[in-house]
Amino acid sequence: MKKQGMFKVGSIVLLTALLSACGDEETEDAAAGEENGDAADGESYDIGVVQYADHPSLDQATEGFKDAVEEADLDVVYDDQNASGDMNVLQTVADTFVGDDVDLIFANATPAAQIMTSSTDDIPIMFTSVTDPEGAELVETLDAPGGNTTGTMDLHPDAISQSVELMGDELDVETIGMVYNAGEQNSEYQVSLAEEAAEEAGMDVQTATVQTSADVQSAAESLVGSIDAFYIITDNEVVSGLDSVIGVAEDEGLPLFVGELDSVEAGGFAGFGFSYYDIGYVTGEMAVDVLNGEADPESLAVEFPPELELVFNEGAAERIDWDDSWDELADEIINE
Repeated sequence: MKKQGMFKVGSIVLLTALLSACGDEETEDAAAGEENGDAADGESYDIGVVQYADHPSLDQATEGFKDAVEEADLDVVYDDQNASGDMNVLQTVADTFVGDDVDLIFANATPAAQIMTSSTDDIPIMFTSVTDPEGAELVETLDAPGGNTTGTMDLHPDAISQSVELMGDELDVETIGMVYNAGEQNSEYQVSLAEEAAEEAGMDVQTATVQTSADVQSAAESLVGSIDAFYIITDNEVVSGLDSVIGVAEDEGLPLFVGELDSVEAGGFAGFGFSYYDIGYVTGEMAVDVLNGEADPESLAVEFPPELELVFNEGAAERIDWDDSWDELADEIINE
């Protein structure tokens, strides 16, 4: 469901006139401009779009961003790029955007936002799918970013603590296993939050790190025997190799908690989450305000995700012989 826009596009009444055979070309151009709303003066915007990797949630965020811009009737040309998880490609993309002097950059995921922000102080950068904007040094504070970069976060303040609490209370989990890429700042931050929440609950966290998605299966297998459940956060590399963790979890009869709803649908046991489309859409609204001169990134506060919902996957539960009902706990129950 699309979120309501942060602004309303004014309705434009197009006055039509009967044109003669030798009609005035300039009049036609002006009328066409009016139909494009804010592009009525002929202004067009170049937006560089860079996504860190192929990932269902990131794809949804990009879709939401573009829908918000489209609904504002801006005349926009996109340069769409996907780095496929390669930092060198990200830098090349950043250099291209800066060299082309695009009007705005949409950076999807923390690594993409970091490279874009370090490459220009002048071009407005709108990020989404970023877990810890302050820790990633994208903004000075969430309320007052202070530079040319702002956007939306993909971590609800209560998501990790509620996940850990649920594992302990409902599954009697004592030790949580986490696989993550230590090279992703957003992942380091989430693991630290999980460790803090586990310590407060009298639980333990065991970790295994990866460098690429090819390492995910062996990392997951290394934790077997010392954990009671897996918890996979929104780590780009690990989510790209999520099928490997699902396979290990199901072979060992271990519940797999995940950090976003697409991963529940992919076969995770349960997870708290929200729509990535929505945070992308809000970022698009913010971008429109910046392009229209109605806001400046340095003072445009970072936005949080909407309220969390808990989704439980009955299919995943059946595959590990888990037969307890979560009808009263879950906001939604699926069977995947």
